[in-house]
Amino acid sequence: MDQSGIDIQADVARAKVLSQFRWSGGHADVWRLFNTTESFSAIVEGLAEPWRDAGITHVLGIESRGFLLGGAVAISLGAGFQAVRKEEGLLPGPKVTVRSAPDYRGRDHLLRMQTTLTSKDVVLLVDDWAERGSQAFAARELVEMCGARFAGASILVDQLNEEARSKIGRVTSLVFARELGDPDA
Repeated sequence: MDQSGIDIQADVARAKVLSQFRWSGGHADVWRLFNTTESFSAIVEGLAEPWRDAGITHVLGIESRGFLLGGAVAISLGAGFQAVRKEEGLLPGPKVTVRSAPDYRGRDHLLRMQTTLTSKDVVLLVDDWAERGSQAFAARELVEMCGARFAGASILVDQLNEEARSKIGRVTSLVFARELGDPDA
């Protein structure tokens, strides 16, 4: 697909996010964006489209919304899905683990992933929101511990500063957090 096709997909997805996103009690209500087939499909295609020619073999999703979005983007890209679980969930078999730096709430997370990726794999992280990039950095580390190549991240809402973005690598997003208005309004 040419650049105009990518722009169209991104524009449709972006419009859906901006028209349907709401703050609720100072918290981002991202779940509402997936309530209709039309909006969920547009968001998935908007996240996938910039990566169609990147040779992605696996999409990585971090528990919990990353599972939903990552799985859907993996199907769209014709790639496998790789789950990253936090401390509490079951994850049988051999795995790699890493502790993330603190997130925007000041909490660090032990992230775990099965060791099924190989040096032939090219991996894309898909997530709903990135504030500091701490979980994205940890996910990148997990991928590299398996010998695979981390291609970058496709994010629904980007709140990263330039330093965090440069550490992650290539980052695409549908909207920037500053575009979503005041959470306390």
